[in-house]
Amino acid sequence: MLLVFKSVIRDYDTPSGTTLSRNLTAYLSHQIDYLVTARPLSVSMGNAIRWLKREISIINIDTSDTVAKRELQSLIDTFIKEKIEASGQVIVQSAAQNINDGDVLLTFARSEVVKQTFVEAHSQGKQFRVIVVDSRPLHEGKKLVSELASEGIKCTYILINALSYVMSDVTTVFLGAHAMFANGLLYSRVGSALVATSAKSRNIPVLVLCESIKFSDRVQFDAVTLNELSSPDALLNISINSNSRNDTLSPALRDWRDVANLNILNVLYDLTPAEAIKKIVSEVGNLPPSSVPVILREYKSDYNA
Repeated sequence: MLLVFKSVIRDYDTPSGTTLSRNLTAYLSHQIDYLVTARPLSVSMGNAIRWLKREISIINIDTSDTVAKRELQSLIDTFIKEKIEASGQVIVQSAAQNINDGDVLLTFARSEVVKQTFVEAHSQGKQFRVIVVDSRPLHEGKKLVSELASEGIKCTYILINALSYVMSDVTTVFLGAHAMFANGLLYSRVGSALVATSAKSRNIPVLVLCESIKFSDRVQFDAVTLNELSSPDALLNISINSNSRNDTLSPALRDWRDVANLNILNVLYDLTPAEAIKKIVSEVGNLPPSSVPVILREYKSDYNA
């Protein structure tokens, strides 16, 4: 998204009778509205947009368009390097320290920063095994387990209905995040809450790997009030290849739209309670969930301003 905005800024021409700092924000808003019609913005996207709008608003009106656009493009590059790329690298290095020889690690779906953590620990010579838990309809864990196995990491792949069968062997759970809310709740791929609470009931530590750009000052208590809905037909797809363009819908529910009083609900995210999380590994340190509002307040970056 930021790279697209960078291109938009490069091609932007300020209309006569106005200034870049006043008009560019409104111009970008049209692009943002278009993105929202395709899919709801993530927390990190919203934080990045607020940061960019602030940077545009503080441009001196006497600055030429050429210089202003060049500065904005440079700021976007710096933001990507510091808040996305470098943050992920710091988290990987920190999280890998929580992995020891003989550990049995469990993760759910697919998180890039979790994957890189396992790869980093393996490159350090640590011997461990990874259990990848997956669920329909996305089956994101298939890609993760393939990537880890190709790196030489011992892996086990299961669907979420077999979670209780393998949990007795697990030493640590690693989860990725879509967002961390101010009340310490984890907003992540649906199924994460089941994995985390199951681990908590067995006193297995749950580590959430999350960049601070995904921290939100929003408070949410359930996954029903606000969530993202995916296609109902994706949930009914029973084809072997879940990414197939030719979906094979369940015969029993193929005509579900014609059945009175029947709806198919396919949500993408759920909320994990703070008490199920041992700590959050971020680029600003290892934190308890209760410290999320502290980070938002004390280490507040411009994108949250």
